[in-house]
Amino acid sequence: MAAAMKVDTGTHLLSGVRQVLSPYFNSRPPQVLPELLVIHGISLPPGEFGGPWIDLLFTGSLPWGEHPYFRQIEGLKASAHVVIRRDGRLTQYVPFSERAWHAGVSEYRTRGNCNDFSIGIELEGADETPYTDAQYEALTGLVVVLLEAYPSLSPEHIAGHSDVAPGRKTDPGPAFDWVRLRTALQVRLAGG
Repeated sequence: MAAAMKVDTGTHLLSGVRQVLSPYFNSRPPQVLPELLVIHGISLPPGEFGGPWIDLLFTGSLPWGEHPYFRQIEGLKASAHVVIRRDGRLTQYVPFSERAWHAGVSEYRTRGNCNDFSIGIELEGADETPYTDAQYEALTGLVVVLLEAYPSLSPEHIAGHSDVAPGRKTDPGPAFDWVRLRTALQVRLAGG
């Protein structure tokens, strides 16, 4: 899948992946380019995988009464640029040129409002549940494609949601293997 993936720099959408466009985005500030990748973990309801719930949340059509947890997030307006499911399938919700609503109140290296200058990537998962091989492979491929499309990005500027919103967010959690991601990126970027 990763070999066929490419960013169309006209539309800022990925080719070869499912598109479910979210209404929850706005324009980046003038002259601001994506400079940071923020890795998240998401599951709806918490700890449960599969189902239509992420799509429905990010498109504003989650049936709040369908599960008790949904009442706790009722009215939430959130999105990410891309979600990577447990089987490695990608869905894009917001063009990379736009500002997705994924990081909330956040700061990276003393710079606030991370949504302004970041791309949000959600992995379907939970803090304590290991992410899948398929997810690491898809994430590595996606990061390589994004680095090629956006020279403003760098493999040195990849952070977890917990890094940009410490004390408020814990994802992608201790189950996420940062060494595995960084090693895979080094190999791929070196042409391996």
